[in-house]
Amino acid sequence: MTLSKNKTKLITALAHKKYRDELGLFTAEGTKLVLDLVSAGLHCHLLAATPEWLAAHPAPPADEVAEATEEELRRASSQKSPQGVLAVLRKPADTPDPDAPARDLCLALDDVQDPGNLGTIVRVADWFGLRDVFCSLHSADVYGAKTVQATMGALARVRVHYVDLPALLARCREAGLPVYGTFMQGESLYDAPGLEGRGIIVMGNEGNGISPAVEQLVTRRLTIPPYPPGAPTGESLNVGVATAIVCAEMRRRMMAHE
Repeated sequence: MTLSKNKTKLITALAHKKYRDELGLFTAEGTKLVLDLVSAGLHCHLLAATPEWLAAHPAPPADEVAEATEEELRRASSQKSPQGVLAVLRKPADTPDPDAPARDLCLALDDVQDPGNLGTIVRVADWFGLRDVFCSLHSADVYGAKTVQATMGALARVRVHYVDLPALLARCREAGLPVYGTFMQGESLYDAPGLEGRGIIVMGNEGNGISPAVEQLVTRRLTIPPYPPGAPTGESLNVGVATAIVCAEMRRRMMAHE
């Protein structure tokens, strides 16, 4: 079949969170990203690709496969330079496991707003083996096109949940699990004793940091010290960069004890 006007309208509608939520669908573009997500078990509702792409790649399982010209993909795509294939995928069920922080390190995002930052954080979680990311209800939508692209396929391996974050952190505290928070003032990440390989690491909003409601639930305040101490530097680190530094140090300590 060819890419009909109705299918094009569906794809363009999914640029809006309202329709992604209503339909339970999202889009992904590019060979690696599409194949990663489908091979991870995500249900493909529609695969639209050029004849050249279909000839070069075995079509992944999909409810419908549509041939599309470069121009048709350009009209439907959210990318400036479409990459020959676009998939409409069904969002996985959001079934948060409140016991995940008892088994391993998890991330919690307190109103992270930038899609690129969220995508980067999902990639960081994937790299360091953190399989669950708990987002506050007002965080960016991980299924927006910019975020999906920024994950570079990590969304296939990392579970992203939207939860009442204070309630989740309160349960962690009651269970005696560490709730780490990143602040401008706190224990140095590199010197803090007894950092555990389980619990939850909270990263704050790009402009406001960790909110007061979440801050009061943090049990360990950590900071990433600049070098050299006291030298003039920027006001803060990008939240994606900070997440990578914290996760790298936590995993380094775990590896040193294994």
